[in-house]
Parts: sequence; structure tokens; C-alpha cells
Amino acid sequence: MSTDPPHTLSGRLGVGSIVFMVVAAAAPLTVIAGTVPLGLAAGNGAAFPTTFALCCGILLLFAVGFCAMSRHVPEAGAFYAYVQRGLGHAPGLGSAFLALVTYTAVQLAVYGYVGAVIDGLVQHYGGPAVPWFVWSVLALAIVGALGYRHIELSGKVLGVLLVAEVAIVLVFDVVVVGRGEHLSTAFLHPPQVVSGSLGIAIMFAVASFIGFEATAVFRDEARDPERTIPRATYLALILIGVFYTLSSWSVVSAWGDAAAVEATGADPGNMILTTIANTLGPVGGDVAQILLVTSLFAAILSFHNVLARYFFALGNSRALPAACGRSHPRHASPHVASLTQSVSALVFVVVFAIAGMDPVAQVFAWMAGTATLGVLALMALTCVSVLVFFRRTGVDTRLWHTVVAPLLGLAGLLLCLWLTVSNFPTLIGGSPGLAAGIGAVLVLAFVLGAVWSRRRTPDPVTPAPAVEPA
Repeated sequence: MSTDPPHTLSGRLGVGSIVFMVVAAAAPLTVIAGTVPLGLAAGNGAAFPTTFALCCGILLLFAVGFCAMSRHVPEAGAFYAYVQRGLGHAPGLGSAFLALVTYTAVQLAVYGYVGAVIDGLVQHYGGPAVPWFVWSVLALAIVGALGYRHIELSGKVLGVLLVAEVAIVLVFDVVVVGRGEHLSTAFLHPPQVVSGSLGIAIMFAVASFIGFEATAVFRDEARDPERTIPRATYLALILIGVFYTLSSWSVVSAWGDAAAVEATGADPGNMILTTIANTLGPVGGDVAQILLVTSLFAAILSFHNVLARYFFALGNSRALPAACGRSHPRHASPHVASLTQSVSALVFVVVFAIAGMDPVAQVFAWMAGTATLGVLALMALTCVSVLVFFRRTGVDTRLWHTVVAPLLGLAGLLLCLWLTVSNFPTLIGGSPGLAAGIGAVLVLAFVLGAVWSRRRTPDPVTPAPAVEPA
């Protein structure tokens, strides 16, 4: 067994930098362009914007316990570290393997989507038709180069891209509200909120928040982790929730309640770009199409950084080869973990290309569905861990933070998980057999991690000592 001390990462990331990182992972413009039309068409119609607010409320309850426990989890393993401290080494490593599969899936989903979008953009401006995976591999190479270097470089790139994509949507929002035409009132009518398929609407909405919980992954590189991580978590979640709710409402209001639902049926893939072009003019539509590409790139880069830090944490704990836990002497980055993640993503993209899979209908739909299911399971496990941890240690006796909010968050997450499982074939656009297969892969990842933990070195996360309540 190696006796080398664990490597650490360093940085001076403040609240703003971490917020940029995780909000970029949520890909705001991509959600408005891709998820909103689906929610309007297959969910609860013109009241779909309200669903974002409902899901944000559930996730805020989750964040209360998550942030309360963050000061007692010095490791930067996010779900892995939380579950391990609360439930033990085996469930912790099981959740780590599940997280690797989950975040790999969501990154692969975006690689498929960005390849198709870039190809469409190039052809729109008279360029040649190129296989989608060529563009995906190009994006992968750029992301790999940025991920190899210091985290603050990625933070600056993400900051610029995020500001650009958010800015055009906010301009669109302001113009729609300023015109004052067709302003939607569906959210004021509860029967409309629960109309159609509320379950599918919640499923699409909660999938749009994937990434906000990754604030804890950057703990080692935060300026003041005990303050920065909770603040970044709350701020990122609130910003994402408000942005989605306001902007999706503006999309509906640009058409009118009934007309917006009809527009999604006519051309759901281009509905948002058409809406922005109608509101801001052809130039606005062209800019939005370009920023959709940068939005997807920002999401890939953010998830790459998250995955690299999972590999790094597992390398340090010897759950993966120790080399994954090395940090670069000059960039202070998880360079081996970053390269490992880049190579694994390249292998999957090549496999998808050889298999002739459609980048949107198959790669994006299947991988995004897998990630949604995985993240909900991980958040529910984390809620249970929070409850058990505070019950066992007594290090925090605030009833709201350690019992009430985590319990309510767990109930909400279990409801979302049940709705996702029930509608999973719809989410992935495939058969019940495919849905069962994907679910089995996630379960197998967790079980493999739990079993693997019994073959490795002792628990790398020292259990927190029991402390008498103050």
C-alpha cells in the first residue's frame, strides 16, 4: 500500500467564480432552447414556468441540510464525501461510482448535442456537412486543454460565456415585458398548473437544475470553503431558478398561452430561436444560435471539471489508481484525472459514432435521462446522510437545518424520483426495455462501488467524532 500523503488542489475561487462554474453546467440558454418547448408540449402547457419554481423550492430544502453539513465535510468529494460521512464507507464509495456514471452521462449527452448544433450552424452559414462527432471531438480537445490547467482559467472562460448567453435571454425578457402583449397568467390559475402531465413537467424541470450541487466539488480551491460553498450553493440555485422561471414565462408571453403551446407542436427544435428572432430581429436570432453553441461548450467544460475532481478524490482514497490523485506541480490542477476523463469521454464518443447513433434522439436523450435519474438518487442519498450524520453526532442542533428541511427535501426528491422512474421511457425517448437497462447500469454502479470498498484500504474519510449537543 502506498504511504504517500494525499495530494491537494489549491486556488482562490470566490463565490462568483464557483457560481459561474455551476450555473454554466446548468447551461441556461440550452435549457430555455431545449427543455422549455418539451415542457410546454408534453408537460403542463403554458403553466410550465411555474414548475421551475416548484422544483427550485424542493432543491432549496435539500440545500439547507447540504450546506449545514458542508462545514463538517472537509473533503472535496461532494456526494461521495457526504454519503460516506453519514452512512459509511460502502454506501459512500457506491455513491462515488454512481456519481461517475451520472456525470459522465450528462457530459456525453452534451457532447452529442453540441456536435449536432455546430453542424447545423456551419451548414446554416454555407459550410460543408460534417459528421457530428468531428465537432464533438474538437470540443473535447479544447475542454481537455482547459481542464488540464489551473481551475481559475476555466472559471474565467466560463464567466465570459455565461454572461453572453444570459445577457441575450435577459434582453429578450425585457423586450417581451416592455411590449406588454400576451403576458401569460397561467401561473395564477392552479388548475392550469396541474393540468396535462404535471409529472412529466416536473421531470423535465428538475433535470434542468443538474449541476448546482457541484459547488462542494471545488472546496479545496475555494478561498474560504466554510463560507464560500454554502453561499455559492444558495446563490447558484436561486439564480438558476429565477432565470428559468422568468425566461420560460417570457417565452410563453411572447406568443400568448395557447399560441405558445401550438408553436412547440409546429417546430419544437427551433421554437426558441424562432421566438428570439421574432422578438429581437434576425440578428438576434443569429446571435442566439451562436450563443447556444457556447452555452453547450460551457456546460461541457464545467462538467469536465466536476468529473476530474471526482476522479481526483477517488485517486487520493485509492479507490482508483493513485495517479488520478496527483496534482500538477505548476497548475495545481488534477491533471492526470483530467486526462483520464478526457480519454474516457473520447472512447464513448467514438463508440457512439461507430454505432451510428443519432446525436440528439439517442446520445442526448439517453444520456440526459440517465443523468437525471442518477442525480436524483444521489441527492436523496445525501439527504438521508445529512439526517443520519446530525442525529449521530449532534454537532448542530438547529431543528430546521438538520431535521425539518432535510426531511421535506427528501420527501420532495423521492416524489421527483418516483415521477422520473414512472416516466423514464418518455424522458429517454426509448422503450421500457431500454429504460430498465439504463436503470440497471446505475444500480450496478452503486453496488460495484459498495462491494469494491470492502477490497480496498480502510475508510479514507475519518468519521466525525460524536459531540455532545451544546
